[in-house]
This record gives sequence, C-alpha cells and structure tokens, in this order.
Amino acid sequence: MQALKYLVGYPEPVQERVRALIEQGRLDQMLAQKYPDRHAVRSDGQLYEYVQELKDRHLRQSPPLGKVVYDSKLQVLKHALGTHTTVSRVQGSRLKVSREIRIAALFKDAAPEFLQMIVVHELAHMRESDHNKAFYQLCTHMAPEYHQWEFDLRLYLTQRELGVQDRAHKP
Repeated sequence: MQALKYLVGYPEPVQERVRALIEQGRLDQMLAQKYPDRHAVRSDGQLYEYVQELKDRHLRQSPPLGKVVYDSKLQVLKHALGTHTTVSRVQGSRLKVSREIRIAALFKDAAPEFLQMIVVHELAHMRESDHNKAFYQLCTHMAPEYHQWEFDLRLYLTQRELGVQDRAHKP
C-alpha cells in the first residue's frame, strides 16, 4: 500500500480512492481538468498587490504588511507552503514591527485557486496564530471553497512528488 504523506489525516476510504486514481494514471488528468488555468501573478510586486487586495477586502483592521514575496527556499517537504512572520526591530526608543508573508516559489506556476488558498491561509494567521476552529472559519469566510482547494492542493503536491520520482527512476 502506497503511503500518501500529504493525505495522512484523511479517512482511509478517501486515501484508497486517491491510490486508485494514481494506479489508473488519472490523478494528473483529473487535476488538469478541474484546474486548467494558471494565475498571472508572476512577480513579487504583483504578489504583494494580490495579497494586499485580499487583505483589504477581508481584514481591513489588520496591521499593514511590510513584505510579500515568492520564496524559493521554502520547502514543501517541511510542510511550508507559505509563512507569515512578524519581525520586530528596535529603532531608537521605538519598536518597529513588520509583517511578512512568503509564498513557496512553486506556486508561481499553479492554479489561481491554489495561490488564493495559500494566501488566505497566511492572511488568517494575522488574526489566529493556531490552526483552530476560528482560524478555519476565517479561511472559509475569505474563500468559501477553502477546504476543497486545500484537499486538491494536497492531491497536486502528491502528483508533483510522483512525477518527480517517476522521472528520477527512468534511465
């Protein structure tokens, strides 16, 4: 039985259906049919504007963002698809706080829904630091399809990993 590390918390019947799609070679086709488009947010500047627009629409009272970038150093293997950090610096007698969001560079060429899911997730951390009920309610407030997109993103990551492994084993 094949281990599906991105789907560990899902019920066994769901994992079995995914394994069947993989064995039939249909997972990539299913994802391509469901998410045929790629977003146009390519640069860090465009990403900042995209995130700021979502923040202004849903989290107007939240503190401003200092930096939003694609980060090629974020590792999917360590389950970091994006990060939200607060950087505090002492400037004279004042404390300056800057909030940063970093999105894994692999999302430069992903479906718009996957980018939105990651951004919504990181924005929700501005209000809720833990992955609790309030956090997920905020995520679904900002993106009603959040849970489906998260599941499909896990399928996408599974497919990417299988594709990389398949190419690595071919002569």
